[in-house]
Amino acid sequence: MTSKYILAISGNDVFSGGGLYADLATYNTNHLHGFVAVTCLTAITDKGFEVFATDNVIFSHQLESLKDVPFAGIKIGLLPNVDIAERALDFVKAHTNIPVVLDPVLVCKESHDVEVSALRKELLKFFPYVTIITPNLVEAELLIQKPIQNLDEMKEAARYLHELGAKNVVIKGGNRLSQEKAVDVFYDGSEFNILEYPVLKQNNVGAGCTFASSIASQLVLGKEVSEAVSISKDFVYQAILHSDRYGVKQNYEEK
Repeated sequence: MTSKYILAISGNDVFSGGGLYADLATYNTNHLHGFVAVTCLTAITDKGFEVFATDNVIFSHQLESLKDVPFAGIKIGLLPNVDIAERALDFVKAHTNIPVVLDPVLVCKESHDVEVSALRKELLKFFPYVTIITPNLVEAELLIQKPIQNLDEMKEAARYLHELGAKNVVIKGGNRLSQEKAVDVFYDGSEFNILEYPVLKQNNVGAGCTFASSIASQLVLGKEVSEAVSISKDFVYQAILHSDRYGVKQNYEEK
């Protein structure tokens, strides 16, 4: 059986926990053939955790190289600047017949050194062309330009993002509203679905990337959006549950 092709437009996490590494690992778990167009590199410098955008010409060449691949789905992660975002949007506009998941990474956990205002405006342009957006709570606040402090405000934010053009929205609340439960809100324009799991203390690096790429995978495999979100929520929970500091638990004893 020929594997379906799926693209990640995402960044390189130097610690290999999030970004394209999480995307490809998730695609592989779902028996999909993953491709990557790399948007940026990351590194620890004397300034801390830094994001280095891929040269615009090189990024354009990556997408041009992939234009004839019969992709069945696309997941979009970190877009480090407006130029990269514009090129990614052009590619998405040429693939409106397949599911597209936008994870609007406006703020990295380690860094706020992005042109948030300009990127916000650019990300809003994606909304009519993507199947679902998956902002975390902070990203949702930046997109709607209002604070979100409780579940009702998460619902209002999801509704507003839908009004801005997003067909489906899932806001990842994580443990920001409760230290006991990780709460996400899914909205399809008519109904809300609240997804709750216990907060886990294990390594959760790459959880957001994995969630978005899992949704993309499930859509490629034929699942409806709401089911894809529910399956992916459980998938991420299980991945965190069975992780250690750097990733999957290893079955060996240190010598």
